[in-house]
Formats: sequence, structure tokens, C-alpha cells
Amino acid sequence: MKPYITAAIIGISVIIAFAVIGHAYRSRSTDMETIVVTGLAEKDFNSDLIVWNGTYSRKSADLRSAYTSLKADENTIRDYLLKKGVNSTEIIFSSVTINKEFEPVTDDNGRNFGQKFSGYNLMQTVTVQSNAVDKIDKISREATELIENGVELNSAPPQFYNTKLTEVKMDLLGRASADAKARAETIANNAGGSLGKLKKATMGVFQITGKNSNENYSYGGAFNTSSRLKTGSITIKMEFQAN
Repeated sequence: MKPYITAAIIGISVIIAFAVIGHAYRSRSTDMETIVVTGLAEKDFNSDLIVWNGTYSRKSADLRSAYTSLKADENTIRDYLLKKGVNSTEIIFSSVTINKEFEPVTDDNGRNFGQKFSGYNLMQTVTVQSNAVDKIDKISREATELIENGVELNSAPPQFYNTKLTEVKMDLLGRASADAKARAETIANNAGGSLGKLKKATMGVFQITGKNSNENYSYGGAFNTSSRLKTGSITIKMEFQAN
């Protein structure tokens, strides 16, 4: 009887093995019956918020004298901006930065043997944050007019922002999803099949670059602030079941 039992066991084992292999093959075939695509959407938009900074300083051997001159400059700058139509609530002056400065001391042969106090250098920054983008952008280029009033204001390039980025992002997501689905449907139709249900979707990084610029995308997402006109873009990777 033992040979029959052994044969039976071997036969059952073979059947189980074929069943396992068949199931694995069917699962593998099912996993392969998918379409993976990446959808892309881009949108140009304008900035609705501008932030502009200007710095100025005064130096004197006497701290009080330097501070008095700096405060006079602050009043001159404030009056200038108000006359240009800037709202007082949009103007912010920073606290005063005080630096003690020293200069090298040399002998008749030009050898350095120490340093001496040369005075206090006080610096302050004025910041304008406004939705009046055109006006502030123009002022940032004209602020050197303050030189005529004795104020050496160093104007920094303005920074541009959009306060409705959430709406831009949601719009791009919808368009990128539609683009991905359209690509997948084209692939399925050309292959003689049809598109099944969505299995997985992964959103890419939201990128903001200057319009018509050659900026590179960043792994963590580019965020351009130097260009007033911007281009937002986003990708979404989608995996569909193929029928």
C-alpha cells in the first residue's frame, strides 16, 4: 500500500503546486493590466501683493547725533511715501541697528599695530507691503529721488506674491487630473481596450516660476518672488485599471 500512498501524496502535491503557480500567474497578469500616466497643467497668473524694502544709515562719532540724523531720515522717507500715495498702514520701519565701527591704526611705515574707534553706524529698514502693485513697483524705482533730500536710500528689488495660491493650486490639480485621464483613455483606446477605475493617484510638487523664464524646477518646489508675472505648474501621476 505504501507505493500507492506515496504516489497519491506526490499527485496531490503536484496539483497544489500547479494551483499556486496558476494563481500567481493570474495575479501577475492582473497587476500588469494597468495604465500609468502623468498629467501636467500650467497656468500663468499675476501678482496681487508687493513687498519692497529700502535701507538707509547714518554714521557719527556721537551716538545721539547719529540717532537724531537717522530719525530725521525716517520722517523724510515717511513724508515722501505718503505724498506718493502710500497708505500709512502699509509703511513699516524696523528697529534701529547700532554697530560700533573701528579702523586700523598704522605707524609711519604702514605697519598695523591696532585699531581705534571710528564711530557709530546706525541702520534702519523701511518696508512697504501693499496690494497697489503698480504704484509701489514704480516708487521702488524712483526712490533715489530722496537723495535730493539728503537721504541715501538703498532700494532693494521688490518681491511679488499672490494671495490666492490655494485657488491656483486647486485649479491646476483639476486640470492635471483631467490631462492624465485623457492620456490614459487615449492609450487604452489605441490598444483596443477601455479604461477602468482609478487605482492610485500621486500629486507632484507645486512649482512657481517667472513667466517665460528659464528657471529650473526644484525638488521641494520652486517659489519665484522676483517676477511679477508667474507660471504655476503641477503634475499628477495616476494609475488606472485597464479593461
